[in-house]
Amino acid sequence: MEELAKRFFVSGRVQGVGFRYFAEQQAAKLGVNGYARNLSDGRVEVYAIGDARKLGVLRAALQQGPRMSQVDRVDEEDAEVLRNFAFGFFIEGDG
Repeated sequence: MEELAKRFFVSGRVQGVGFRYFAEQQAAKLGVNGYARNLSDGRVEVYAIGDARKLGVLRAALQQGPRMSQVDRVDEEDAEVLRNFAFGFFIEGDG
């Protein structure tokens, strides 16, 4: 399977509701590496490395979000595979 990287930008009520931890749990289930961080504009950025199927499943999970969230939209862009994030999934500080 080809390893790809994506950046997902999640908008809505996604900060202060455990969204980054939810993203971490979903990524761990799928074996996806990367990070999640809050952005200053109220969105959450999820950078993810995995194959196309896993990234698609992760995107669908992010669209749902945790129970207390309300996801309005998920924007996606292709990204470079950053080797320093290829060995786990991290919750980053606010960006």
